[in-house]
Formats: sequence, C-alpha cells, structure tokens
Amino acid sequence: MLPAMIANLKRPPRTVTEWLADAVRAGAIVTTVVALFILPFTDFAVLSMALPAVMLARMIGLRSGVDLLTCATVFVAAGSNVIDLYRAWTGWDLVVHALCTGVLAAVAMVLLDDGGVIAPTGRRRTPIVVATIAGLALSAVWEMVEWFGYRFITDAIFVTYDDTIGDMIAGGAGALAAGVLASRFALTRRDRSAL
Repeated sequence: MLPAMIANLKRPPRTVTEWLADAVRAGAIVTTVVALFILPFTDFAVLSMALPAVMLARMIGLRSGVDLLTCATVFVAAGSNVIDLYRAWTGWDLVVHALCTGVLAAVAMVLLDDGGVIAPTGRRRTPIVVATIAGLALSAVWEMVEWFGYRFITDAIFVTYDDTIGDMIAGGAGALAAGVLASRFALTRRDRSAL
C-alpha cells in the first residue's frame, strides 16, 4: 500500500482536472504555511487539519474529479472557519458538514479497501454501509475535537447540543450520498493497479 501511495504522489498530473487538483493542494499548503506567520495559532491549526486530507486524496489515487472535489471541499471547510462564514451564513455549516464528511468518507472507504480492512464483495450495498458508518464515525470525532477546543482552548468555538446533532446528521447524510455514488462509480483511477 505505501509504495503505491508514494508512486501516486510522484506521478505527474496528466489532465486539466489533475492540474487543478494539484493547484488547490499547493494553495492549501502555501496558505497554511503563511497562516502560521500571520494568523492566530487556532486559525493555523484549523487550516493545517485540512492538509492530511488534501495529500491523501492524491496518494490513494482518487480519480481526478474526486481528488479535486476532495481538496476543494476540505480546504473550503477549513477556510470557512478562519473567515467566520459559519456564523455569517445561516445553514452553511450544515452544507459543509454534508459535503466534507461525504468526501472524507470516500477517502476512508478507499483506505479501508486498500488496507484490506474491508473486502470487496461485489455487492452494491457494501459501499453505502461502509461510507455511512465511516462518515458517522468521522462526524463524531470532529464533534469531539470541537468540544475539546471549546473546553480547553477557546470559548469562541460554537458548541451546543443542537449544533452537534445537526452537524452529525448532515455528515451522515453526506456520507450516505458518497456511499451511493461509490456503489455506482469507481472512486479511484483505473491505472492504480499498475503502480
């Protein structure tokens, strides 16, 4: 699994969509490094949490469109926190939770499959169930991170019971949608096996 991930990381972009995904990835890295020097540490920390996802999207060989969607969604989610869009736009929080959890559930599904944790069964229900479970688990972890940040770092983080449950429902719905799409379309490039 690791040699294939390294090969995917080294592989030059071949299509316009792959170039765009790499541009978003590079923008996320540069923005996060700059944020370390000019933004409060909490904003830098939020932006830096997006970096593993934008790098993993390339390393696991996601199809270029899925890669681009993952990078853009995760970085918009982090950036929305930094520029305070979640408080400014009603409902934006739920939209982002649904989209972000959906793409992260897709990444988790590929990682679980590549790691041999789940076996391909050829059944269409498997991606739906696995993605939904992964998305709900990721939502729960994120809500715990938010609570920890609120409790121990800054009370500027918005945490209420209704917000937590609403975020988890939106995340679960996004993961379910990702599972339905993954049950019908391949998430990874066709040439992954050649690596």
